[in-house]
Amino acid sequence: MAKEVVVIIVGCGPSGISTSACLNKLSIPNVVLEREDCLASLWKKRCYNRMRLHGLKRFSQFPHMPIPDHYPQYMSKNHFLQYVEDYAVRFKVNPLYNRDVELAVFDGSIKKWCVKVKNTCLDGFEEYVCNYLVVATGENSDAFVPEIEGLDSFGGEVLHSTKYKSGAKYVDKNVLVVGSGNSGMEIALDLANFGAKAFIIFRSPVHILSRDFLNLGFFLKKYIPLKIVDALLAVSSKLIYGDTHKYGISRPNEGPFSSRWSIDVGTFDKIKSGDIQVLPSLQTIRRDRVEFSNGESYQFNVIVFATGFRRSASKWLKDAEYILNENENSKLGGAKDWKGENGLYCVGLCAKGIEEASTEAVKIADDIKTLYSESLTNSN
Repeated sequence: MAKEVVVIIVGCGPSGISTSACLNKLSIPNVVLEREDCLASLWKKRCYNRMRLHGLKRFSQFPHMPIPDHYPQYMSKNHFLQYVEDYAVRFKVNPLYNRDVELAVFDGSIKKWCVKVKNTCLDGFEEYVCNYLVVATGENSDAFVPEIEGLDSFGGEVLHSTKYKSGAKYVDKNVLVVGSGNSGMEIALDLANFGAKAFIIFRSPVHILSRDFLNLGFFLKKYIPLKIVDALLAVSSKLIYGDTHKYGISRPNEGPFSSRWSIDVGTFDKIKSGDIQVLPSLQTIRRDRVEFSNGESYQFNVIVFATGFRRSASKWLKDAEYILNENENSKLGGAKDWKGENGLYCVGLCAKGIEEASTEAVKIADDIKTLYSESLTNSN
């Protein structure tokens, strides 16, 4: 028999935890379903050792609880995890772990969501019925490795960035990092610092930004048009980093927030010194040799794919096309891009960072409180 609850939240990362806390503060019963065995599993299990948040702590805190003053401005993953755990305890967020949602569908006859869940510990199934469903599966769900001709023939080690911890085991080895996002940039730097022969592929144009300028951009775009912020950041990147094209890094025509940006915490200096070499697009792999779009080929011992993630909500959320685009970002648009139809909500799916997700969590909880109170009044 299905268990009836008021709100189900799918995902126990920062977005799901924040939403549950806000609902608890308003005394709205909710259940958080998490497929892993811990909260914030991306941070606990799939981050490299040197990981730090790139946003200042003021942009990284959850609703109703500031980050402690003694924490550094750019928090390590351990600081952030401690904050997350303290937050969950304070607001009584108690997820159900090892719950993999397999199907969520709205039943118009009862005007509720029916959710089928696999309990991976007991290898059995559970069913829930809820008034409101919150998709909080986050920006980083399932690790993605692109299809590359010959990858299966590679004789060395192949891993995704979620499995990378430290460059200590790769001293003097030739290591190729595929991907130039924040993870790729930091992993390449970590490898070089440990004495590996590091190479990195920039697959597409990108703006290189310092953390300070990125956070200045976050602050400014609250008050002035995005187009102006983008122009200021693009100019600052050119002034600080000069002609990046001569190092194999091209810039997009649009500004950072309208295209792509990567945070530099020392990687660019290593690129200029030659300690990290930039390579063009990867074409094929033939055993231990990797061939590139410029016709050159190199031997590598290790390939690290810092190629991002594919989100999972579309696998189980029936008829999700109207709320999620092909990248599984919210495509609702407007002032309420967190609210769908029939009591469906999404939080943290707009790729705008922790601060925006926290704002969405507050709005979602307030909206559910209003609707739930009205439903109770009408039923009486």
